[in-house]
Amino acid sequence: MHEGKRRPWTGEHPREECGVFGVYAPGQNVANLAYLGLYALQHRGQESAGMAVSDGTAVRLYKETGLVSEVFSEEILAGLPGHLAIGHVRYSTTGRSSVINAQPLLARCSKGTVAVAHNGNLVNADALRQELMDGGSVFQTSTDTEVILNLVARFAKEDLEGALAGAARRLAGAYALVAMGKDQLFGLRDPSGFRPLALGYLRGGYILASESCALANLGAEFVREVEPGEMVAIDRDGLRSRRGEPGGETLCVFEFIYFARPDTILGGRNVHQVRKDIGRQLAAEWEVEADVVIAAPDSGTSAAMGFAGAKGLPFDVGLIKNRYVGRTFIQPTQAGRDLGVRIKLNPVRDVIAGKRVVLIDDSIVRGTTSARTVRLLREAGAREVHLGVASPPYRHACYYGIDTSEKGELIAAGRTPAEIRKAIGADSLHYLSLPGLTRAVGRRPGSLCLACFNGEYPVPIPARPAGKYAFEEAGALELERARAD
Repeated sequence: MHEGKRRPWTGEHPREECGVFGVYAPGQNVANLAYLGLYALQHRGQESAGMAVSDGTAVRLYKETGLVSEVFSEEILAGLPGHLAIGHVRYSTTGRSSVINAQPLLARCSKGTVAVAHNGNLVNADALRQELMDGGSVFQTSTDTEVILNLVARFAKEDLEGALAGAARRLAGAYALVAMGKDQLFGLRDPSGFRPLALGYLRGGYILASESCALANLGAEFVREVEPGEMVAIDRDGLRSRRGEPGGETLCVFEFIYFARPDTILGGRNVHQVRKDIGRQLAAEWEVEADVVIAAPDSGTSAAMGFAGAKGLPFDVGLIKNRYVGRTFIQPTQAGRDLGVRIKLNPVRDVIAGKRVVLIDDSIVRGTTSARTVRLLREAGAREVHLGVASPPYRHACYYGIDTSEKGELIAAGRTPAEIRKAIGADSLHYLSLPGLTRAVGRRPGSLCLACFNGEYPVPIPARPAGKYAFEEAGALELERARAD
């Protein structure tokens, strides 16, 4: 989802952009269900939240910047009656938040009132936007979700289902999409299946969500994942499916490494167990002598558990994360940045002092937070600090729904592991191999997008204009993490 002009990225690790939710449940309070579903997906988006609800006559929309619990009150939810809803949570960026870019987006066209919420990034959004503007379309936001809405409106002779299918044929890139008219709910996934979309059943109704954990939180039955290239339509006649041109699935591997909640099921596998397998694989590839294994909270925890178990080493809590500190404390001085790390992460001295410590993290992008964390551990008395990374070196930007800063800011781009170890200050550094990662995830060959590691993009990326970052007009996604500086 493109967002304004590209802004400086200061994060340390990849970060997902958003989560989507949809529910069709006649006779039930869908606004409350959507609220709880979005709450379960809060880890995928913390800048804004919104939902559109239909009672069959009118579609009501409410969205605002902030967390789900901050955006929706009991009074607001009571003012959103209906049996059909879609919702969206969006991630924060370093730039100014704007409610105009919050989702869902709503439009009125020949199909009636249509609302759309989107997770992913269209690599041809700029070209489509220009084509639509040349044809007279007017854009109010900088999101490529609005591009999708305008495409839908162009299929004037089709019903909403046909128009969505027609629009999908024009899209290139990543999208897990939920859409609704006043009486129908739709879920669509791109032919490559970059972003996940789960389907569930709840007391005579159906639910769509970015992750299965949102279904579990509502007591819904997990039916299956929406297939790559598939569109599901849900209305009073039940559920039906329409599949487009067949394509090979390339699910983003970072869903397993970091993005998805540990209790989510992806490809039939529990994410926590996959991460433990990743840790075991890292242990098999890395000979290191240590006294204790700790995790970079919280994304390294599952991998660290698997690593420690495979090595026969004790796993302990060596770093405490303060979840209530935002970016307010981080200052543009070295002293301020160091203080920010200390406020967000506090070492447990009794676990660390005098020990040879293995620190397991999910990934390293810039290396700045990793370096400060290693320094914190040394100051807490660690005799040695060995850093294990539960993924290969991150060398290439992503254009399918996450993004990093310019390639020159990626610490692994053009540097050897030995050079990275020296820059971070660890006694040793070991990355998981790419074959080891794919083996641990356990999916068939070719079914994962690994572009951030190997530079092989499943969907071709348009050449960027000279002197500009790709998609600068619409703004590439900005990545950061809650625990990054």
